[in-house]
Amino acid sequence: MSDNMMHPNQSTNLADILERVLDKGIVIAGDIKISLADVDLINIKIRLIVASVDKAMEMGINWWQEDSFLSSDAKATEMETENANLKKRLEALEAKVS
Repeated sequence: MSDNMMHPNQSTNLADILERVLDKGIVIAGDIKISLADVDLINIKIRLIVASVDKAMEMGINWWQEDSFLSSDAKATEMETENANLKKRLEALEAKVS
């Protein structure tokens, strides 16, 4: 039998690995700091979270729900707020003209 063949009980397919990662979540964190003579020139903090939407919401992460580029509800709310502000400005201008 060839050494290159994997037995079904020893291999894990990509879908299983992805399902486990999304179910549990994974966090990758790192900092990059560039200094010259004890003066910080660049300080970059990198945080990456890979998780399912359900797991992210369970952790309290839901920024995509409030991003107008990703959520139609957020876009509608943003437009309603902008519309109300424009109406107030228009009323103020009309009051000055009258």
